Amino acid sequence: MTRIYLDHAATTPLLPAAREAMAEGFARWSNPSSPHAEGRAAKAALEKARAAVAAAYGWAGEVLFTSGASESLNIALTRSAVERRLASAVEHDAVLRSAYDIALVEVGADGVVDVDALDVAMAGKGRAVVAIQWCNSETGVRQPIAALAERVHTAGHLLLVDAAQMPAGADRDAARHADFIALSAHKRGGPIGVGALLVRDLATLDPTGGQERGYRPGTENSPGILGYAAALSEPEDVARYAELRRRVDDALTSSGGEAVLSAASRHPAIGSYRMPGVTATTQLIRFDMAGIAISAGSACASGSMKPSHVLTAMGWDQTVSQEVVRVSFGRSTTAADVDAFVAVWREIAGERARAA
Repeated sequence: MTRIYLDHAATTPLLPAAREAMAEGFARWSNPSSPHAEGRAAKAALEKARAAVAAAYGWAGEVLFTSGASESLNIALTRSAVERRLASAVEHDAVLRSAYDIALVEVGADGVVDVDALDVAMAGKGRAVVAIQWCNSETGVRQPIAALAERVHTAGHLLLVDAAQMPAGADRDAARHADFIALSAHKRGGPIGVGALLVRDLATLDPTGGQERGYRPGTENSPGILGYAAALSEPEDVARYAELRRRVDDALTSSGGEAVLSAASRHPAIGSYRMPGVTATTQLIRFDMAGIAISAGSACASGSMKPSHVLTAMGWDQTVSQEVVRVSFGRSTTAADVDAFVAVWREIAGERARAA
């Protein structure tokens, strides 16, 4: 059986260009912090990759390499020069776990940050860093970064954007308006274990000493970083993703399913769908048995039986929210793949209808 992979929001296959760049990086094994010729060559390659990542996202500030988006988020939340931390109620678990004192900002039924609630939260005493995701990894709902950034900056605070799901070049609003941007390599065809924190002004971040301009100790993962830069040089066909998602939206809603927020501004590669009367756990098992990989919620939380904090924040009933699965697309996804998914979905839904 040839399996079909529709969980690219969790991680996506390593691109051949990234694999080749990593092989070159492993061959250039010297420590980039060493002063000798071998070290200087490794350093030059590292800085070339740094410039490539900045260019891919249209970023004019600093690029600090990390182990992934989770670490980038943690650095910005715990070491930014602020007194308070705020985050939307639908942020990734990596944000919510970063600090015990994060104050959550409500979202509307559409999953978008409630600006009145944001204004109230920001009105407290002390400068804050405000974490707002580019798009939600469970629902695909995109936040209006430019408009929210204006409110954050007018109130005198800093904006952190979780852009792990954002294709390079897909949207320049984050690059124009964020103070910090957290990125992940393995979501974009690069290797696992590499990410970046884009920083507009290093004065807003407390240093620790060591590598990465003194803001992250530890020898850089040069092969992984070179692979990340190479992956970003391979453009993603966002328009094709959008067409695939429309294909699934139309098929499932015409078959008794529910597309979560089909009218909302969403990431073109992420769709969330409810199958009434069938739990997400049952659906995942059935799809996996049929050779199709999908997920429920974010990958970090899909193994738990807890209700989605994202859907709960949007006002969804616990029972209903546990009937929602996520489908996400990548460079390798084809129309035949999504048609196969739809066929199995209809089969499972049909069995439920007949048993009712």
